[in-house]
Amino acid sequence: MKIRVLLVDDHKIMREGLKSLLEQAEDIAVVAQASNGQEAVQCYAECLPDVVVMDLTMPVMGGIEATREILAVSPHASVLALSMVLDRSCVAESLKAGAKGYLLKDCAADELMVAIRALHAGKSYLCSSVTDLVINEFQKKDASGAKALLSPREREVLQYLADGASTKEIAFQLQVSTKTVETVRANIMKKVGATSIAELIKYAIREGITSI
Repeated sequence: MKIRVLLVDDHKIMREGLKSLLEQAEDIAVVAQASNGQEAVQCYAECLPDVVVMDLTMPVMGGIEATREILAVSPHASVLALSMVLDRSCVAESLKAGAKGYLLKDCAADELMVAIRALHAGKSYLCSSVTDLVINEFQKKDASGAKALLSPREREVLQYLADGASTKEIAFQLQVSTKTVETVRANIMKKVGATSIAELIKYAIREGITSI
């Protein structure tokens, strides 16, 4: 049985080009086309395609809003965002709306087919450029998290606390007074908003400072 695809793009020449490319594959069939997000929502309800290839920038209703509306009615719908734009906010909003994949329009035809097959199989698909963008963004967020929030000494003390060490044991290991350890611990709790050692341990696990 062929993978039934709904193509959504406001440029007819783009839709026809994509249709021509996709129908070269024996396992893919374009069952409907739409020129804007509003039409896409209607077409989806009428033909219930396996995968929606969704342009993002369109008149009447954009692809992100259309994706959101389709997923609101059919939570298991597979939407592949297809865009000219490699932009963090566009990628994030598309995925938040429920898109299972994001592909740039300058991709090769083979990659589009691979992405469609992946979504049909219940998987997600991000092209390499988008994957790099997501990884870089994650690394930036990580740098602004616990590593930036806590000083090296505070992270060290937190790790000992999370591993179950007492104040005296930590003081001995770090060659400092117990009062110093208590002060550092109080500073950590204030910075991370914890009110108990248990909450500190949860924070340490969540931030990857220690493991269970």
